[in-house]
Amino acid sequence: QVQLVESGGGLVQAGDSLRLSCAASGRTFSTDFMEWFRQAPGKEREFVARIKWSGGSTYYADSVKGRFTISRDNAENTVYLQMSSLKPEDTAVYYCATRKSGQVDYWGQGTQVTVSS
Repeated sequence: QVQLVESGGGLVQAGDSLRLSCAASGRTFSTDFMEWFRQAPGKEREFVARIKWSGGSTYYADSVKGRFTISRDNAENTVYLQMSSLKPEDTAVYYCATRKSGQVDYWGQGTQVTVSS
């Protein structure tokens, strides 16, 4: 079992920055990737960013490439999403998740990010 708790969301203005955190507990050593997703009102949940738990390679959705940075602190079992140059279209509930053997197996409860214009 893995438990994921996101934090750091809030209300910001366009152009601002925000850092989300995802604290993981439980059998985190067994996961392959940590990922961030987001879901805007009335839309499907979409992939945002991924980091390999061992090695740290990263991958981003085109919509956030160059603005968002995913990182991890293995000692603290925490994954971060540094978001810069935020846009109103970044408004969503942001979720972290673990991926093992090609499947997302655990989700956090989500944290709301609202970007005003």
